[in-house]
Amino acid sequence: MNEINKWFDENSSDVWKIAEFIFENPELSLEEKKSSRCLANFMEDQGFSIEWKVAGLETAFVATWGTGKPVLGFLAEYDALPGLGQKPVDRRSEIEGCGHGCGHSVLGVGAAAAAVALKKELELSGKSGTIKLFGCPAEEIMYGKIIMTEQGCFDDLDAAITWHPSDVNRVGEDIYQAMDCKKFRFFGVTSHASGSPHLGRSALDAAELMNVGVNYLREHVTDDVRIHYTYLDAGVKPNIVPDFAQTSYYIRGNSRKHVDDASQRIERIAQGAALMTDTRYESELVSNCKETKLNFTLLDTFYEAMTEVPVPKYTEEEIQFAKSISEAANLDNEGKYFDGLQKYERRAKDIYISTDVSNVSHKVPTVTLNAATACKGTPLHHWAFTAQTGSTIGFKSMIYVAKCMALGGLKLINNPEILAKAIDEHLNI
Repeated sequence: MNEINKWFDENSSDVWKIAEFIFENPELSLEEKKSSRCLANFMEDQGFSIEWKVAGLETAFVATWGTGKPVLGFLAEYDALPGLGQKPVDRRSEIEGCGHGCGHSVLGVGAAAAAVALKKELELSGKSGTIKLFGCPAEEIMYGKIIMTEQGCFDDLDAAITWHPSDVNRVGEDIYQAMDCKKFRFFGVTSHASGSPHLGRSALDAAELMNVGVNYLREHVTDDVRIHYTYLDAGVKPNIVPDFAQTSYYIRGNSRKHVDDASQRIERIAQGAALMTDTRYESELVSNCKETKLNFTLLDTFYEAMTEVPVPKYTEEEIQFAKSISEAANLDNEGKYFDGLQKYERRAKDIYISTDVSNVSHKVPTVTLNAATACKGTPLHHWAFTAQTGSTIGFKSMIYVAKCMALGGLKLINNPEILAKAIDEHLNI
């Protein structure tokens, strides 16, 4: 652990610069050319070999160092969200374009720093092991790690390690939801909407009737099911009957069984809407993911690591920043902006969001940590989360959790029986 701390003492300022670069150059899913290149260059400078375009994804890479067992993989993400461009200030100050409203500007960098710090520890100790950093694009559209898992990118890992920005510090006892991402397209016939409406067949009418039907469905699914949608195409001019309409749906649930049931029923609603409007429909399954498979052996080990790393201490200026942003964003935290390390309950908890990390967790033992890159009550996918992620609050938490991940990885290397237990748990659940 001394070498891990020493590495961070000597390199934290450089790590922060990388996170700042990615924050200031946000890129959407599958477009992360600058972000992925920045991270890969850093890993190459630190002695890792780089393989590009893994799983056929242009902005995916694997950085590898070492030989032999165990093989530990750190998972990095770096895609931004549309419409969340925001300066790192304590008020809403939007920048046109995308932004890191989920904290991926620090997520990937923190994972990279953890991998490099652990590599330094192994170099000096002479212990064997292979460390990999997976540059994983397109998490926000539930795509990158799903394709990488299908292509066998994680097959040789003994364990996968990652984290996600949050408003709390903890090990992730959360079971993220399974999800289908679907597009529904309706095809009709154009006509003059006033002069000859009887000759038109409105694809937009079909899309709207489908959405009405889905809204009635919400009463008749289990409480965990979440269904949300947006219109991608809805016609051009009011006086032209739209011959094409398209929606995007996310269908979530606590298990694949619940998602599959809701998804099939939504398909039948779409079919009914097409019949009612004399149009044609088609659907596309863009991506889907499973619910998370927890590994309590890894959770035990990484919680122990988190107890050994001091949580960040904030300056008076940073506390004032959290106070100002809480007031500007109307955050519900009653003036208590940060906690220490949240108590580990060793109990699975359902969480109503999804991640493509879940598919990795079904392939190899996987652990996720959370760190407070924003003050309590800050929602993900919000300008206030973007702002804090790009501030020193976000940077401090990134360094904290990177140390925790590196130390947890070291515990697995130093105690082979822990990793063997984790693998056995994974195979027998």
